[in-house]
Amino acid sequence: DRMKHCTLFYFFLLLHFVEPFTPILGHSKKLRNSTCKMYATNREDEKLKETSSTHHPKNIVIAGAGVIGTSTAYYLAQNHPSDISSITIIDPTASIAPAASGKAGGFLALDWNDHSPTGPLARRSFGLHQELADSLGQDAIMYRRLTCASIRVAPQKQNLGTAGQQGRPRGKKLEGVEWVDDVATFVQPLGDESTIAQVHPKMLCEAMWDSVQQNDNFDSLLMKGKVAEAVYDGKGNTLIGAKLDDGTTIDADILLFACGPWTKLYDCMLGVKYHSAIIPTRPRVLNQSVFFHGCGDPEVYPRSDGTAYCTGFPDPAIRVTEQPGEEEVREEAIDQIVNAVREASGGGSGDGDVGGVLGNEPELKQSCYLPTTVDNLPMIGELPDQKRCFVAAGHGCWGILLGPATGEAMASLMVNGKSDTVDLRAFRPERFGNMKIF
Repeated sequence: DRMKHCTLFYFFLLLHFVEPFTPILGHSKKLRNSTCKMYATNREDEKLKETSSTHHPKNIVIAGAGVIGTSTAYYLAQNHPSDISSITIIDPTASIAPAASGKAGGFLALDWNDHSPTGPLARRSFGLHQELADSLGQDAIMYRRLTCASIRVAPQKQNLGTAGQQGRPRGKKLEGVEWVDDVATFVQPLGDESTIAQVHPKMLCEAMWDSVQQNDNFDSLLMKGKVAEAVYDGKGNTLIGAKLDDGTTIDADILLFACGPWTKLYDCMLGVKYHSAIIPTRPRVLNQSVFFHGCGDPEVYPRSDGTAYCTGFPDPAIRVTEQPGEEEVREEAIDQIVNAVREASGGGSGDGDVGGVLGNEPELKQSCYLPTTVDNLPMIGELPDQKRCFVAAGHGCWGILLGPATGEAMASLMVNGKSDTVDLRAFRPERFGNMKIF
């Protein structure tokens, strides 16, 4: 027994001194003994961790004033105020949420991403949205819980309600349908108040940035401009600034690119253009989001202010050339959405008759690009060939949902060198190869 103990002692001693120079017990095996874990490190796992080359940033520059940029700024201020001296957000419009983050529907789902690599990020973020509502005020960001359903509908001209014809007797409503009139033929619940929520994206982004600016522990500034490139010292090892397209250089120890579809990383970032119409439902306030099947499959996200966010019919993914906040709104695209939601909800016969809960004229018409990558996963992490430069973009239709958890993780990654909340390895930018922001 004594010999065994001596042998183990020298084995652990050997691990302690040799391991830093030589991988122990092969390339990918994990040592299960807890004592061995104290001394031996799986080099492959270390390589895959979402570690950063920087730990104590001072001046942080964020390119992009959308939900990712403002969320990152918010969680830097909340969780790491003593580690930063300034946060500067740079945006071409010098405004908060000028593009998709200000024009999205704000639909939130706890578990719809469970079978995707974004599942843990979505669950974390769904909880953070509730925390933000509690902290910033539900009314201030128009946050609430509600229900959701998938509803199959038959166009009214087909829903004649007589024997032997498609449809069912008019005037009857399927169980589980809150506000869609008598054209519904099938309903499938997609979530209740425990898994479905909603927020006004622009109000959320503005409230988070207001909170950052109220923090006296550091300076905060929103600037107009575009970040052209990172600036390094003479040796090329230390980030010292962010150069703007007008030649101005802003002091920066950390640089985050969160420019949505304008985050140009070679050929991996695209934009999907969506149009939307905000239709008033007042005095009625609807409490059920609906994904229609039929009439072109439009989507309706009712809001607590007595309006309904209506969208659908996306354009194909493209390289975005329109500028943030200057996206063209095509009237024919808006008309297509409005006619579809009216017919799907029982408010339009297709013969010019308009009625139903969505029968009012839109009070706002808009369009935006949802940023997406070629593999439909966001890019989140440090750029492998640019020290202290980070990227967080490409969240697609779930950008508002995933924004807070992405910002929280990025704040931790930039300051502590790793994400303390979610595993970001699936979203590493280096999966697209050796790239460089330009």
